[in-house]
Amino acid sequence: MVPGNFIFYNGKISKAGKPIIMADNRSFRYGDGFFETIKLINGRIPLAEFHFERLFASLERMQFQRPVYFTPLYLEEQVKLLARKNYHHKMARVRLTIFRGEGGLYDTDNHFPHHLIQTWELNPANNSLNENGLVTDIYPDARKVCDGFSSIKSNNYLPYAMAALWAKKLQLNDAILLNPYERAADATIANIFVVKDGLIKTPALSEGPVAGVMRKFLLQSLRKENIPVEETAVRTDDIFQAQEIFLTNGIYGIRWVKQCGANLYGKQVATDLYKRLIKPLW
Repeated sequence: MVPGNFIFYNGKISKAGKPIIMADNRSFRYGDGFFETIKLINGRIPLAEFHFERLFASLERMQFQRPVYFTPLYLEEQVKLLARKNYHHKMARVRLTIFRGEGGLYDTDNHFPHHLIQTWELNPANNSLNENGLVTDIYPDARKVCDGFSSIKSNNYLPYAMAALWAKKLQLNDAILLNPYERAADATIANIFVVKDGLIKTPALSEGPVAGVMRKFLLQSLRKENIPVEETAVRTDDIFQAQEIFLTNGIYGIRWVKQCGANLYGKQVATDLYKRLIKPLW
């Protein structure tokens, strides 16, 4: 992806590459913040309502003090403005990061939502179902917690970051993280779905996954289509014995998994869901 030459930070567009935080920044020190990853197509944000619903729910859950002007419309306008400035308005990956300012653990200066927007040019291939299935495995060295913050796309991203390094070292496309109960939570940048005996299952939010925007859209769409789907506990046996596994996120929609460990999978359901539900979004 080609990075933009400009960023948006707290109301102003400026050249990228300049420092914007202090050494005492709480996001740097403690991971005190969260982020939203957004796809922009021809100046339009697919599933914008879901993105901003999650963003403002996270804002409230993490006790930020929201200024009056800080609305979905304000953020959407700044995203589109920056994308145009970077010549990324046709296809872009957007990262909107929210974080607290300076302070120690008990003496934060204030709870203003400092906000940073960045854009990258996105390859049109992200609008297609992957031709080659992903190869993945279960990451052994971390467990995703299940608590009131586990569904947030937190800046405290260490388990995912280490899993991604592990996957790259082993030449895998992604890694699956388990929760403390040895059940599936999600992948490093995606939610996980398994297909077994005609039923589609994905880990419930109580199992520790991030509350993915594409996950939410797909669950709503499957239920409207009367396609059997469950938010539930997904055991490792469910993964190994599944007929299909696919991963979802807001950038590529659906990607099918060819292999997890020594287990091989098909792509019939993923292909059908992509054509019926995801492709029309793009």
